[in-house]
This record gives sequence, C-alpha cells and structure tokens, in this order.
Amino acid sequence: MAKVNVSLPQGTRDFGPDTVRKRNYIFNTIRSVFELYGFEPLETPAMENLDTLMGKYGDEGDKLIFKILNNGLDRPEKEKQARDDFEKILAGKNVAGITERALKYDLTIPFARYVAMNYNKLSFPFKRYQVQPVWRADKPQRGRYREFYQCDADIVGSNALLNEVELASIYATVFEKLKINVEIKINSRKLLSALAEISGGLDKMMDITIAIDKLDKVGLEKVKLELNGRGLNNKQVVIIDKYLAIAEYSGDNKMVMDELKKLFVENASGNEGLKDLQFILDNTGQLAFTSKILVDPTLARGLNYYTGTIFEVKAADVKMGSIGGGGRYDDLTGLFGVPGVPGVGISFGVDRIYDVMEELDLFP
Repeated sequence: MAKVNVSLPQGTRDFGPDTVRKRNYIFNTIRSVFELYGFEPLETPAMENLDTLMGKYGDEGDKLIFKILNNGLDRPEKEKQARDDFEKILAGKNVAGITERALKYDLTIPFARYVAMNYNKLSFPFKRYQVQPVWRADKPQRGRYREFYQCDADIVGSNALLNEVELASIYATVFEKLKINVEIKINSRKLLSALAEISGGLDKMMDITIAIDKLDKVGLEKVKLELNGRGLNNKQVVIIDKYLAIAEYSGDNKMVMDELKKLFVENASGNEGLKDLQFILDNTGQLAFTSKILVDPTLARGLNYYTGTIFEVKAADVKMGSIGGGGRYDDLTGLFGVPGVPGVGISFGVDRIYDVMEELDLFP
C-alpha cells in the first residue's frame, strides 16, 4: 500500500485520551467556579455572518478573521465574477459574492449579538458563561494557536464596578484551585483616552492603544517608531514615554497610582479611570486573595470595544503570554441596534493554561 502523507493544518492539534482528561480537569474547574458565582451556560454557532464580526476588533484583529468561501464559486457561470471579486479581496475589500460568513474570532461579539437578538427575553443583569473554540489566522508559535478554546464569563445590563470586583474574584478563585501563581493586571481605557487627549488628541486613541498593546512583543523603541509612523510627533511620543515609564513602579500599586494622578491631574477622563481602579483595589483588597492584583499602565488590549476597566492575567512562574483577559464594554450591543446595555467580561485561555500546568507539573 502506498504511503499517504497526512498532516494537520498549522496551528491546530489532536488531543489523545490523557490530554483530553487533563483539559477536562481545567474546563470542569472553571465551569464549577462560574456556576458558584451564579453564571448561566450559553453556546453560539461556530460561524457568524461576516458583517457581525468585521469592524469590531480593530484593523489588526479584523485581519485575523477566518473567512469562509461561499458555495458554488467553481460554477462556470460564476467564474468571471469570482475572479473579479477575488481581485477586490486582494485589495483589502470585503465582497459578499466571495464570502458572507466567518469562523468566530472570540466569544464576546457573538454574545453581544445574542443579547441584542434576545433582549426582550432576558432578565438583567444577565450573567452568562461560555466554553467554546474560536479561530484566528495568527502566526502559530508556543502558546499561540489558530484554533483554541475560550472560557468566558460576562455580566451585561449593569454598570456597577462591583461586577469588576466579582470577575477579579473569579480569576483568583480559579487559579487558586488550579494552583497557578498569577498576577491579575488591571488598567482602564479611560486612562488611555486621557493619554490620547494630552498627547495626540482623542482621534489618535486607537493608534496609541494599538502601539502600546505591542510593547511586550516588540519593545519600547519599536513602539515609539510605530507611534511616529501613526502620525505622532516626537513631543507627543515623549508624553507617552513618560506614561509608560510609570510601569517601572509595577508591584507597588500606591506608587503607580500616585504617579498616574500627577500625570492626569487636570484631565477628567484620567481622574475617572483612576477612581475606578482605586475602587477595584479597595474592594479586592478586602478579599483573601493569594493572587496579586496590579495596576499596569502598559496594559492596553487592542480590541476596539473596551471602554473602561481592562484585565490581563499572567502566570508568575512561566514565561508565557497572557492566560486570561477581558474588560468593560459599555455599548457593544449598540453595534447590533440595541444601545445602552453596559457589560463587562473576562476570558480564560485554556490552551495556555494547559501548557503552564504541564510545564509546572500541576495536574493531579
């Protein structure tokens, strides 16, 4: 019999029985904590209409969406139109004649679509959790896959900051159960908005956020070059550099907060963001966490839809990307015709959590 060469698509994996059992241990631990805090389960389809997803993640995120080709493009009568449409695709345009659907990039936008479609049936605040795979056309590397699972918990219909405290508690509880030593980093998009106001103008906020979000990957000097490339002059970049330098005090929340107060002393958005962060620090400080909660000015999270507090979780004992993240999005359902529904949510990166637990030999 001739040998057949078979392989997996890049960025995907098979899981044997032993691996599945270990992954289920993680899933079950996370689910048990979600349900302990009163969250209800939800599932959405693997694919969404392309216009549901596009434009929600910023330019960088939109490039990573896996688009699904329409059926019937190989029919002779459609050949010329398909060729013309593919030329438009190569020019960076979206063409319904070629693709109208895509694999979901995350669980948050499909959840917002679900809330908008079922708004009159839901009781608010609505607390849901979701454990499903997502897909991103990213460059595969250690801890980064093209198909991976997210475990999300979101609260919509309430703008109370106690929701952020509850979600931080969920992070702490889950990672204590998994015996992973973590740092839960927090920041506010209101501070990034304030930074844009005092450096380049509000119209530069996304440019600044996207550049800062790459700091861990490319380093400070390349971030500065990118800021220049996005139209900020050297004087404006100096202000941003001063803001980023506050991260040198990371680990000392009081010092970080004091320095941020000096920088944003006369800025309303900055002061509002600092007030939010202080509330979270004060209220989580009353809880018996072993996990550290740290204010990190360099935390940006490049997704377009965040409006307030943002989270990121890093494993303290392993060199790995974030194993959790999230934040507040106060009008995400407005993108689907239902404005005024505030929300906040977090996500666990199960695949990276698995890698951390394997490396540290933490599975029971």
